[in-house]
Amino acid sequence: MKTVAYIALGSNLDNPKLQIQDAFAELDEIEATCLLQTSSLYASAPWGYADQPDFVNAVAAIETQLPPRRLLDELLKIEIWHGRERSFANAPRTLDLDIALYGDEIVDEESLKIPHPRMSERAFVLTPLAEIAPALVIPGLGPIAKLLAHCNDPSLKRIVD
Repeated sequence: MKTVAYIALGSNLDNPKLQIQDAFAELDEIEATCLLQTSSLYASAPWGYADQPDFVNAVAAIETQLPPRRLLDELLKIEIWHGRERSFANAPRTLDLDIALYGDEIVDEESLKIPHPRMSERAFVLTPLAEIAPALVIPGLGPIAKLLAHCNDPSLKRIVD
């Protein structure tokens, strides 16, 4: 069975724009998965740990036959290929890939939560997600437009090349 999932991407080290663009292509190379659509790139201030460079963020829509846990494993492999290190919470990173949504499923496991926790508080996830899926209803949270109306981040800027 095929499922549409949304992947949140972020980077603030080693040419973040290129990290995100390369990751878009690598999402399309995951077994039983194809890239459907990508958002624009957005610049945002860091969360949690402020003494680091700004982030580049985006969202990708994929169609996959992989179950959520297997998809997460594939995303973690891509992060490792990009040199991701997990030195401390909210640390700078070459690439961060999170499953924001997986169809209309709600997953609540110790190391996998879908919809992604706190996504409703993060304009750097909601804004690019709304760009590619403006009518989306997030399971357990409601319409994306309503969530975005209550989530303002003045630091968030669309990157125009």
